[in-house]
Amino acid sequence: MKNTMYRIIGLMSGTSLDGLDLAFCHMYEQGGHWKFEVRETQSISYTVEMKSKLKDSIHLSAEELLVLHNAYGTWLGEQAQSFINEFNLDVDAIASHGHTTHHKPEMELTFQIGSGQHLANACGHQVICDFRTNDVSIGGQGAPLVPIGDRLFFGQYDFCLNLGGISNVSFEKNGKRIAYDIGQANMVLNHITQKIGLNYDAGGELARKGALNPKMLQELNALEYYGLPHPKSTGYEWFIEKIVPIVDATEDSIENLLHTAIHHNCHQIANQIHLNKTKKDNTLFVTGGGALNTFFIEELQAQLGNDIEVVIPSKKLVEFKEALVFALMGVLRLRNETNVLGSVTGAIQDSSSGVVYLPC
Repeated sequence: MKNTMYRIIGLMSGTSLDGLDLAFCHMYEQGGHWKFEVRETQSISYTVEMKSKLKDSIHLSAEELLVLHNAYGTWLGEQAQSFINEFNLDVDAIASHGHTTHHKPEMELTFQIGSGQHLANACGHQVICDFRTNDVSIGGQGAPLVPIGDRLFFGQYDFCLNLGGISNVSFEKNGKRIAYDIGQANMVLNHITQKIGLNYDAGGELARKGALNPKMLQELNALEYYGLPHPKSTGYEWFIEKIVPIVDATEDSIENLLHTAIHHNCHQIANQIHLNKTKKDNTLFVTGGGALNTFFIEELQAQLGNDIEVVIPSKKLVEFKEALVFALMGVLRLRNETNVLGSVTGAIQDSSSGVVYLPC
């Protein structure tokens, strides 16, 4: 069992609402080290209707939310089955993150829609999902989850940074993996570009043309969250309650808003890297959609300085790392091995989290 080659699909839908990422991966453990190959990938953009439903799901009644939970699970299963058929895949299981609608770990509350049973029934394969609830029930934040993949797949780098809807970092310290959400990344940038009908600022070209808005920068940097100790995590609620009011109240050009938001993001990220580095020369492995934003990466490197090298992997890994890691988490759950680290989330212990659903 321990040396088995696993053929598993990871499904990821992030807070930036770009769409659904699917990654068909082969992975196995050899000599205490995990190996992987991302064989096939696909991104499915959300329709305007789907994006609106997911974005507004936080405001639904309990009944409406559960209806969406089931329908979205069925939709995920249909997408997985189409992916399997298109590439003629031989699949052992599907690991699904779902889509986070509610995340308030201080209330022991986190919810990712995408019913695992509906997903399994729609595609005919066993499904592992709901990776956060167990950790939250034992005192954890339920996030970040990707650091288990950082440790097992990318441990050669000093820091691993993900620039998705939000930014999060992970690193080893005193023999433990430490990780937490730093703050904003693409969510605020996409919010700004949507004011002019663009889904995102390709390559950061609009932001590059802008100038700093000192008042907006000061207000963003003053937010209480940045001063909190880890473990900590954030989500859409924080973005709506704290970030959006500052951005929407700032009367300035789209270019200046984007420029300032990126400067702010990089300032907060660089602060955390400098606080936690323990040697002179360091490597920072960057994935997530923000890694493709050229201006973002240039500004980040400038604020980090010359003693921290920013490493950007292949475009496939940049875009599908999270789906890859959720595939790994599914495998670890099937093996009853740790896939959520208490040192990361603040839970009382590590856990093998996730619920397994078999198709009927």
